[in-house]
Amino acid sequence: MGWRHRSGARPEQVELAVITPPLLRHPVMQHAFVVADLDAGIETWRSTLGAGPFVVIRDFVGQELTYRGAPSATAVDYAFGQSGDIQVQLIAQSDPGPSIYRDMYAAGQGGFHHVCALVPMDDWDRQLRVFLEAGYEIASSLMTSAPAVYLDCRADLGCFVELYGRTERSEGFFAHLRDLHEGWDGITDPIRQR
Repeated sequence: MGWRHRSGARPEQVELAVITPPLLRHPVMQHAFVVADLDAGIETWRSTLGAGPFVVIRDFVGQELTYRGAPSATAVDYAFGQSGDIQVQLIAQSDPGPSIYRDMYAAGQGGFHHVCALVPMDDWDRQLRVFLEAGYEIASSLMTSAPAVYLDCRADLGCFVELYGRTERSEGFFAHLRDLHEGWDGITDPIRQR
């Protein structure tokens, strides 16, 4: 299966005259991966790429969580760490409920799942509207320290795109992850509970 533009055209069919500005106007700051086992995933990322330490949140169910437009209570385990300038999120789901993670990977499987961009709250409505007007659907949404929306961009990108609200609280958490990584020896206490 080859690459296709969201219009359905192959790259050689897209004329330069019709190229439009990118939908996402904020930098991607996170790469997220589904893993079969969270602790094993953390150790693999630590020992292979020096990512970490990872802040772990177990049995997380976001406030106002939706999946495909319906309320959801599917719990997942998250681990957040840094690898240089990029944030790495690892996700493990043992709950049998439906989710955007199971949309891509069956239980026991894993791989790349989504990218995330922090969106300032004063640009939130515009940024979300641009994706919706381009035909991308909201696959899941929730509230944590900020609103989060997962857009199903798999047909074009092979992954979901998460828009996460940039608030003082969310920015503080992400700064904490960067600080932990900068002062870390790559070995000591790779897992930090939240």
